[in-house]
Amino acid sequence: MEFIQVKTYDELSTRAAAIIAAQVVLKADSVLGLATGSSPVGTYRKLAEKYEAGEVDFSRVRSVNLDEYVGLDGENDQSYRYFMNTNLFDHINIDKANTRVPNGLATDLAAECAAHDAHIEALGGIDLQLLGIGPNGHIAFNEPDSVFTAPTHVVELEESTIEANSRFFASRDEVPTRALTMGIGAIMKARRVLLVANGPKKKDTVQRAFFGPITPEVPASILQLHPNVTVIYSEE
Repeated sequence: MEFIQVKTYDELSTRAAAIIAAQVVLKADSVLGLATGSSPVGTYRKLAEKYEAGEVDFSRVRSVNLDEYVGLDGENDQSYRYFMNTNLFDHINIDKANTRVPNGLATDLAAECAAHDAHIEALGGIDLQLLGIGPNGHIAFNEPDSVFTAPTHVVELEESTIEANSRFFASRDEVPTRALTMGIGAIMKARRVLLVANGPKKKDTVQRAFFGPITPEVPASILQLHPNVTVIYSEE
C-alpha cells in the first residue's frame, strides 16, 4: 500500500488526477471504475483541465460507476448518472455509450445488479478503481456488516450515510434509503485501487480502515489485502 498524506484538497485532487491520467495515457482503452460524492469532484475537475490542455484522450476509455440510488433516474440532479455527466463526462471526450452507471429505476433490481457485474466481467475487469470512503468506513455503498458482500447488490443505507448525504438534498427526507452498489468482489479484483479522503472528519475513519484490523464492520479495511492500493489523504 502507498499512503500519501498532503496538506490541501487541491493537492489531493492534483495527485489523484495525475494517477488516473497516467493510467489512460499508458492504456488508451482503460476501464476506469468511478466514484461519486464530494471527495472526487476536484479530481474530476483536474482531469477535465488535463483534457482541455491536450494531455489526455478519453475517447477509448470505458467506465463503470460504483453505485446509484434506487428510485432516481439519470435526469434527477441528485442521481449519480447526473453527477458523472455534470462533473466529468460533459467536459471530456469520453463516449457516454462506453459509460455505465447502475439503473436506479430498474424494475428487477436483482437482474440489474447481475447485469452490472456481467458488464464488468465482459470488459475484462477494472484497470483502476477510484474510491472515496464514508464516515463509517463504507466503500461504494458497502455498509458495515457482519460479512463482506462480494457481488453488486441492493443495500439499505445506514442512518449515518443518509445523514452525511443529506447535505446534497433539499431536506433529509428526500434522501433515498436504498442504493445499488458494486460489491467488494469487483472492487478487490480491480488491478489498481486509488482511494481519496479529505479533511479532519475522515482522519479517524482512515486510521481504522488502513491501520486497524480487517473487518466487515469497517468495509474499507478489506483494501489492506489488495496488492496495489494508493491512498491519498488531505489534512485540510
